[in-house]
Amino acid sequence: MILYLARRLLGVVAVLVAIAAVTFTIFYVLPSDPAAAACGKSCSAERLEAIRAHMGLDQPLWRQFADFTTGILTGRTVGSGPYALNCDFPCLGYSYENSQPVWDLLVDRLPVSASLALGAAVLWLLLGLSAGVAAALRKDSLTDRVLMVGAVAAASLPVYFTSVMLIYGLIRVAGLLPYPQYTPFGADPLGWAANLLLPWLALAILYAAMYARQSRSSMIETMAEPYIRTARAKGLPRRTVVVKHGLRAGMTPVLTLFGMDLGGLLAGAVITESIFGLPGVGRLFYGALSTGDQPVILGVTLLAATFIVVANLAVDLLYAVVDPRVRY
Repeated sequence: MILYLARRLLGVVAVLVAIAAVTFTIFYVLPSDPAAAACGKSCSAERLEAIRAHMGLDQPLWRQFADFTTGILTGRTVGSGPYALNCDFPCLGYSYENSQPVWDLLVDRLPVSASLALGAAVLWLLLGLSAGVAAALRKDSLTDRVLMVGAVAAASLPVYFTSVMLIYGLIRVAGLLPYPQYTPFGADPLGWAANLLLPWLALAILYAAMYARQSRSSMIETMAEPYIRTARAKGLPRRTVVVKHGLRAGMTPVLTLFGMDLGGLLAGAVITESIFGLPGVGRLFYGALSTGDQPVILGVTLLAATFIVVANLAVDLLYAVVDPRVRY
């Protein structure tokens, strides 16, 4: 197990370095010049070169990339002379827009995105797995058809459409919920949940539909396995056969899907956060894209990649817990 974890962690580092290199290369070949944008329209050539030197853009690409990667591990000094800035570990650089450390911006926004992702994940797992298992156990029945038609319809609705409909129905018409304004969990747990309920539902409707279809097909395949027939022949209760023997083995594909989805959402749900006005990582990323703030874009990209590869590693380790056959 230790050797396996060591190999996987080395793979994680290699993937993150490759993603950072690709992102750096893309920014390098783009025609935009962050120094020119920061300098303004009436900028002299000398002032432009000074700003480029302060941003480190006058260095070759390999040197910029080396400074960036070493800064993540040890910290670094950004710029030179009287305007030099000390960037502590882990250094992801400074935003071109507001000169704030990218790491501080991510840490400030991450609780919002994490609250949104984790709450929505609980809802879509409960709804999706319940619908999928119920449909699988009543294959080709009216219940199965109704649940799957509903899943297909829900999966066809874009998240921005669902979000707008929830805002209109539950806030404008019914007045049941407040318009989402993020409240820290420690300050007001009930307010935290009430303000995030609509975004949770908007994401859960879409993801639950996909999980219902995936869990249905996995459970149908698993319940046809010989060991399931053996368990039934032994006279085990139906609940034990379905939950202990069927559900655990049939959820491995769902577990893989869950790791990818949760890892991606932890780095921000751009559309959902923008519609509901939540100051999360996704909204930060959208603003950075609009202004060409390269350090923030790169920081969010690396954060998303880290969550996804770590989630994949966790899923691989959980396979042996969920399905005992994997241990052999």
